[in-house]
Amino acid sequence: MSKTEDSGVETPKADNFIEAIIKQDLAEGRIEKVVTRFPPEPNGYLHIGHAKSICVNFGLAETFGGECNLRFDDTNPAKEDQEYVDAIKEDVRWLGFQWAGDIRYASSYFDQFYQWALYLVKEGNAYVCDLTAEQASEYRGWATAPGKDSPFRSRSPEENLALLEKMRAGEFDEGHCVLRAKIDMASSNMNLRDPILYRIRKESHHQTGDKWCIYPAYDFAHGQEDAIEGVSHSICTLEFADHRPLYEWFLEHLPVPAKPRQYEFGRLNINYTVTSKRKLKQLVDDKVVAGWDDPRMPTISGMRRRGYSPAAVRNFCQSLAVAKTDGVVDMAQLEFFIREDLNDNAPRAMCVLNPVKLIISNFEEHINGDVQTVAAPVHPGKEELGTRELPFTKELYIDRADFSEDTTLGRKKFKRLVFGEYVRLRSAYVIKADEVIKDAEGNIETIIASLVPDTVGESPPEGIKPRGVIHWVSASHGKQATVRVYGRLFVHEAPDRGEENFMQHLNPDSLSVLQNCWVEPSLADAAPEGAFQFEREGYFVADRYDHQTGSPVFNMTIGLRASK
Repeated sequence: MSKTEDSGVETPKADNFIEAIIKQDLAEGRIEKVVTRFPPEPNGYLHIGHAKSICVNFGLAETFGGECNLRFDDTNPAKEDQEYVDAIKEDVRWLGFQWAGDIRYASSYFDQFYQWALYLVKEGNAYVCDLTAEQASEYRGWATAPGKDSPFRSRSPEENLALLEKMRAGEFDEGHCVLRAKIDMASSNMNLRDPILYRIRKESHHQTGDKWCIYPAYDFAHGQEDAIEGVSHSICTLEFADHRPLYEWFLEHLPVPAKPRQYEFGRLNINYTVTSKRKLKQLVDDKVVAGWDDPRMPTISGMRRRGYSPAAVRNFCQSLAVAKTDGVVDMAQLEFFIREDLNDNAPRAMCVLNPVKLIISNFEEHINGDVQTVAAPVHPGKEELGTRELPFTKELYIDRADFSEDTTLGRKKFKRLVFGEYVRLRSAYVIKADEVIKDAEGNIETIIASLVPDTVGESPPEGIKPRGVIHWVSASHGKQATVRVYGRLFVHEAPDRGEENFMQHLNPDSLSVLQNCWVEPSLADAAPEGAFQFEREGYFVADRYDHQTGSPVFNMTIGLRASK
């Protein structure tokens, strides 16, 4: 539902084209139950593009009271790993979705795939081909020129059966031969020019071990997996549109238990990033980033570690059109949903990123003891969350950027502490900067200030006008912390769409590690993945791995406002 601006009345949200198809299929009785699937290949971590696909497939199942399977298309053991399987399961759960029944694997169907390969051979629709990869490419032709038949295409079913059994038994070396479908070498669709069904790969599989030394091609496995699982709507991204005739050819030429249909929608591309798993893996392998879950990565695990919430990622994905064309989404659109979610939900806290010491010279005159506890709201928009206690002490830290000796600075230009003038410390006293102490190089070491009494939660006396409000942390009660500040990983809005190597567009300043930051005491006990708005600085999250009570570590999620 959506609201019109004039009336505020909710109006039904228009169906996307897949929803319209499903409604018609249900109305006409073509299907009784909606079954979708999310079928990643476990050869890398999931990224933001996969998040959209997850939301589409699981969302359709939820909308129509159906089911969505999680299936691993694990047909290439050379590039797959159990690490990726585990990470993908965790990502789907983190996004808030639960698959139907047990996890599925293409490898669970290998025996059935092989039987269907034998069936195609017996029917004269598949053959063992001995062409080398180079020869096969030459025979395949071009998009503008038809291919030509392999000299092995005329082998008899009996000969092909014998050769296929030898392939399975490991009697041939890798690359010696392949099993190909016999379709049409003159087809205008290159995918129908006798595609490969099985390759020899003498690799151990993360699920089946060393049982197999031949593995099915993705195109051969994909449609049959859907048929075995009773998938009603096989939702893919647009790059698979040219594969759909092959998908349908297999379903027509095999005794499959069901006839699913494939539909394609535009994939998600975002500027200032790359979403090719091969390129993301290169960033990891070349140690450009600290791993697949580096907070600069567009992976789901990276976004999680950066402090994005699953709700914000889902809201972003649901805002995108499910259309029949590809497009590029501005990174600012994703950041809008992240910032909106954190603004609504993140507790407030104070952290000084670049500290300089500030000493209250008249502390003892107006405060009994070494510390005064002041109260600050946990969230200014949610009174029900209550307040947090802050220790106010004689020695504080403020940010260096919040002080200037230049008394000529106008109040509109610099709403912070200026030598000889007043500012309010957040949730505490109004203070005045009276003196500075510098080191031998002229750098400010300490600011001496005086507080205006009775100004906690109260307006200062007439004639005292604070320039603004700044944040602070007690020097004696605060906790030292490490803060990682992140920028975009790439400086070019389309790093992998030009002729240059995408690595040339890396941002050398995408990470700054600040070791001498000071946070209010309670943040040392923050739970890993706890998100906060550091007042006047941005949104930050306690690192899910490195943050500990004795050594707090926070990652910057996003700034308070969109950068220009």
